[in-house]
Amino acid sequence: MESFTEGTWDGLPVALSRGVLQTVEELGFTHTTPVQAACIPLFISNKDVAAEAVTGSGKTLAFVIPILEILQKREEKLKKMQVGALIVTPTRELAVQISGVIERFLKHFPQFRQILLIGGSNPIEDVEKFKENGGNIVIGTPGRLEDMFRRKADGLDLASCVKTLDVLVLDEADRLLDMGFEASLNTILGYLPKQRRTGLFSATQTQELEKLMRAGLRNPVRITVKEKGVEASSLQKTPSRLSNYYTVCRTEEKFNTLVTFLRQHKHEKQLVFFSTCACVEYFGKALEMLIKNVTVLCIHGKMKDKRNKIFSAFRELKSGILVCTDVMARGIDIPEVNWVLQYDPPSSASSFVHRCGRTARIGNQGNALVFLLPMEESYINFLSINQKCPLQKFPPIKDVVDLLPKVKAMALADRAVFERGMRAFVSYVQAYAKHECSLIFRVKDLDFASLARGFALLRMPKMPELRGKTFPNFKEETVDTDSIRFKDKNRERQRQKKIAEAKEKVKEAPVRKSFIKNQSWSKQKSKKERRKKVAAKRKLNEGSDVDDEDMNELLNDTRLLKKLKKGRITEEDFDKHGLRRKRTDKVRECQV
Repeated sequence: MESFTEGTWDGLPVALSRGVLQTVEELGFTHTTPVQAACIPLFISNKDVAAEAVTGSGKTLAFVIPILEILQKREEKLKKMQVGALIVTPTRELAVQISGVIERFLKHFPQFRQILLIGGSNPIEDVEKFKENGGNIVIGTPGRLEDMFRRKADGLDLASCVKTLDVLVLDEADRLLDMGFEASLNTILGYLPKQRRTGLFSATQTQELEKLMRAGLRNPVRITVKEKGVEASSLQKTPSRLSNYYTVCRTEEKFNTLVTFLRQHKHEKQLVFFSTCACVEYFGKALEMLIKNVTVLCIHGKMKDKRNKIFSAFRELKSGILVCTDVMARGIDIPEVNWVLQYDPPSSASSFVHRCGRTARIGNQGNALVFLLPMEESYINFLSINQKCPLQKFPPIKDVVDLLPKVKAMALADRAVFERGMRAFVSYVQAYAKHECSLIFRVKDLDFASLARGFALLRMPKMPELRGKTFPNFKEETVDTDSIRFKDKNRERQRQKKIAEAKEKVKEAPVRKSFIKNQSWSKQKSKKERRKKVAAKRKLNEGSDVDDEDMNELLNDTRLLKKLKKGRITEEDFDKHGLRRKRTDKVRECQV
């Protein structure tokens, strides 16, 4: 058994095992952060903790180190299929990141196995992997973990495996609840033993988190960590070494300004946040074309299998651009991010802080810049008051070039770009309408014509928000957008096939066509008959010489017409009655 009196880490008031200390040194952490100094001794001494600390403060090691120390000190050693620790995270990327940290520690602890259970992979494969390799430390997302607990038919009884659980960690616990995982968490907690150590780690404390603490923690020690040099009254939520800026630009100039900035900082590592997945797809592809000799990657929540590869690839880059949604806003640790750019302000103020926290992590320097429209400038004061997050104005970005004609040319050359642009515009407007701070971000104040020009659209899309509106300030391209072809030949072939099928359906539906014509004709005829009826009544009132028989015929025609309109008789029946009446008239004439 390894000695537990090898030494302490940076004056930590508890002794750590040799393997933990060696790995900490390998990872390059020479000093403990405040959250680590506060949490590690409590966790190791079997206390439940609820820790709140600014993003990038080193929370991961604050629970990884105690997990390893607690598992080592167990009297009864864990078998292959026995779970000693469970770590639940809101996103796959964060789970992958924590797994990577633990993997480095496990080089010194070969007696322990870890397993990653996240979405985007086949659950049957996860079951087989667990049965083959085991997993003393399980890292997973709520949806996949809940699914694995219920998969008894596949030969894995995870509920039995967690009976040996010593430690449960909920990382980014507030985000777990924000993303609607409350039901899944309650299900997971129902399978876990009551006698365990539990840690909740988050950047903010919410009412929902209070409920979770009452349900899952027994007399927890609350830890709130703020950085040195920050006034107690200010409670600043962003890292103290973060330089936080804003810039104001018109709608048409926003994308041009972004491209110019990225070109001027092409040798740095940058994250660019957009509000929707469709905007990431559209603007991300445009940036790939417009910024040469720079790696541009895109990641958003609707990606399935690709996300882990893209995330890992960007972490390894020395410089590059990652275009993303808020799926990358929480808990993700990407080394040496120089700039966090927020092209679209997030839907909630707390997300603004978390986005900024992807840089200036663990005492490093970092920069963040948010792009605002002139009507959104009051958001600066709102953030300063609501989130204790002061921003300073960024110097004007010079040498901005109009690149929107190039984006339009890309849309004309490839239908995929054209369709992505339309989807991005629609999704942006819909997201804007749902903004948490609706007094500042008001959809009715948006200049849709300017916005469409800023998105380099060829024409305005059809959507409820634009219904009944005209846009004289937006000049649509004269080209027939239906004629724009996909560059991908397979996609274009499929499109042409669908067009041909649609034409065939129209040809094969002549009945419907004639029915529409007849309906139109009948409407015209009914108007004429109504006029006749009104004229006849007028003549009768005026004492005309129209006899009762003629009047009865006219009223009979009107009744038949009503039956035709209501579908009680066919047009054929209507015509037959008319012919019969004409024959009767001829007989009457002969008799006379």
